[in-house]
Amino acid sequence: MSEADSEVIAGETAWQGPERAPSRGILLAIAGLAWMAAMLWSARATITGRGDAAMEVTSTAYAMPGAVSASLVAGAAVALAVVTSLTRGGRTVRFAAATGTGLVLGLLGGLTIITINTDGWIYAVVGGTIAAAATIGGALAGFRYPRITAAVCWGAIGVFLVGVVLSFLQHDLLPVFGARDTSSSRADAANYFGFAQGALGGLAAGLIVYRVLRRARHRTGVDLRWPLYALAGAGPGLLLVVGEALTRTAGARVLELAGKVSELELTVQQMLSGSRLNNGLIVLFVGAFTAMVAVGRTLGSPTAPAETAPEQPADPDEIERAARDEEAKPVGSRTDD
Repeated sequence: MSEADSEVIAGETAWQGPERAPSRGILLAIAGLAWMAAMLWSARATITGRGDAAMEVTSTAYAMPGAVSASLVAGAAVALAVVTSLTRGGRTVRFAAATGTGLVLGLLGGLTIITINTDGWIYAVVGGTIAAAATIGGALAGFRYPRITAAVCWGAIGVFLVGVVLSFLQHDLLPVFGARDTSSSRADAANYFGFAQGALGGLAAGLIVYRVLRRARHRTGVDLRWPLYALAGAGPGLLLVVGEALTRTAGARVLELAGKVSELELTVQQMLSGSRLNNGLIVLFVGAFTAMVAVGRTLGSPTAPAETAPEQPADPDEIERAARDEEAKPVGSRTDD
């Protein structure tokens, strides 16, 4: 085996090593469960607090996207904690355990919505969508690089916290974006506010992902390649996009029913759906760019080649002595040029 082949094998071993024994992520699992529980409790309280049937339908449509996104992250976080606690089993066993954990968590989460009214199909649709989201999140934890999954989950929680803080400050911030007494100015300000929220969320996601992966590097001694930093930075936005896709597909009947309440409600649902998708895409690209720039600043510049020492000028006495020695040699033994 050549020296180059040995270096390649050693590099691959160091590359895969830390992925086999990441941290258990108990704190991440608790944070993910807390987020999911909070969103499900809020959704249930909002839905059951409406006495009118039409308002109950629209409240369900409003609450579903947040519960789906939280279920995605919670499924991945809890499944990651379960998988990393396994000491035996190959990749297939770990993937099955992760997917099963997400499914169980999703079924438990879906029951909290279905039990609102077991005779209403709308709650069964929402519960099934939540179960599907948690199952997909659990499957993500069974992939090859659990440290990336953990970083993505932390980044997604950071995006959620940024959204919570900005929602409390929205009334005070809208005038900064040009909101006046006219409806058009308020609509434009809301659009600008949405873009700013996505950008800040993406910035927070990229920085959080970078810090989580750097801490894993200090703990294991082996770093990831820089494209994976960009992929992890894009992960929280990708989860938002996947959550919106689930809301539009698995929960499409709920949105359609809410849109039939009135023309105004249909317009609102379309605007909210487009806003959620745009927010997810902004978080995706800004998060990837932020993580890539953050890790790029830490990459060392190529080592400059060592400067060769300048040649010393030859001593004239040495040249003259060598010429005399050459002339003193017999003719046959002289070196031909």
